[in-house]
Amino acid sequence: MKQYQEMTREELQAQREGLEQTYSQLKAKGLKLNMARGKPGADQLELSLPMLDTLNSKSDCHDASGVDCRNYGELLGIPEARKLFGEYMGVTPEETIVVGSASLTFMYDCMARAMLLGVLGGDKPWSKYDKVKFLCPVPGYDRHFTICETLGIEMINIPLTEWGPDMDLVEKLVAEDETVKGMWCVPKYTNPLGGSYSDEAVRRLAALKPAAKDFRIFWDNAYAAHYVYEDTPVLNILEECKKAGSPDMVYMFGSTSKITFPGAGVAFFAASKANVAFTAKQLDAQAISWDKMNMLRHVRYFKDVDGIKAQMDKHAAILRPKFDAVLSTLEAEIGSTGAGSWVKPKGGYFVTYMSMPGCAKRIVSLCKEAGVVLTGAGATHPYHKDPEDSYIRLAPSFPSPAELAQAMEVFCTAAKLAAVEKLLA
Repeated sequence: MKQYQEMTREELQAQREGLEQTYSQLKAKGLKLNMARGKPGADQLELSLPMLDTLNSKSDCHDASGVDCRNYGELLGIPEARKLFGEYMGVTPEETIVVGSASLTFMYDCMARAMLLGVLGGDKPWSKYDKVKFLCPVPGYDRHFTICETLGIEMINIPLTEWGPDMDLVEKLVAEDETVKGMWCVPKYTNPLGGSYSDEAVRRLAALKPAAKDFRIFWDNAYAAHYVYEDTPVLNILEECKKAGSPDMVYMFGSTSKITFPGAGVAFFAASKANVAFTAKQLDAQAISWDKMNMLRHVRYFKDVDGIKAQMDKHAAILRPKFDAVLSTLEAEIGSTGAGSWVKPKGGYFVTYMSMPGCAKRIVSLCKEAGVVLTGAGATHPYHKDPEDSYIRLAPSFPSPAELAQAMEVFCTAAKLAAVEKLLA
């Protein structure tokens, strides 16, 4: 089959008629399928059910230091949880705070506290500046962008490759503009490309010389152990910052949201000891303690980092066939047409599809009309403005294999139809 770009107008018109007929047949099925977000499937959630049995009415609910986890106290988290999740993040217990159930919530809190109260080493709260800017690698995570937009922080697009952000541009902007107060990073299995930051990218980030004394890298390591095909190591950003003489420049975040139960897992924050002490003082006005019973459940269930890794092997075994199905369908249905391209991720929760420029919104709309809900076009960019109208984030994890096959049939038909319409226009 010739690629669409090589076809005559008559050939394209014939393709369009055939695709419209197929699309009408799919639409008539009345499907109700969702590939909008990276939600674990029911089979993944089943993996962690035994954790609920680790505590019962006869359990000893004291932590290693003797604190009763049923009561108030331990604002920074119980010692064994700080040890376990600190090791998971590659830091010491003293550089770790174990908090609530969602790292996204704590990211928002850190940003809001920076705006209201400032950060260690800063002269004043960020909100006291005329303008606050954040660097945002794109394509990126829509929730990060929502936090900035909600708090009135201006976002600057930074092109992201499979191996990290455009560091030449990052270094230039950070060094020249003191209103640039921070940067978002998803270093491992980037959301949504699924690649990981190279050693060079991490070292250059750690070596940044910001004009702003209160600059912070928000290091969202949400997928630290979430391999699908290959576990790719990423340098420890805090260690690299220490080597570069800037240990206070980074905030690290993680959680068990896609390891145990989304919304009912454990979240954690890692930073220099000075940042931990500074944050603890601010937290004292915000909370008395977090859910220590949940921390205790997680620690007793996993026991150590090897226990977490064993759990992630099970997740990967469930996810891999779903990713295989998406990638093989794209290759079979789209590969020879030239209608778009995609990235095979090594891990994470997404497959990124790049349509012919100007087609992403049309594809998402066609899928929705046929009963398949996708993340909105533009979600991968600040202010929902993808200048190419090209990026679409596919989330294979939640549907069953049968549902996934139906959803991909709709998606590929919509992608081809949108491309043909674009060329005919």
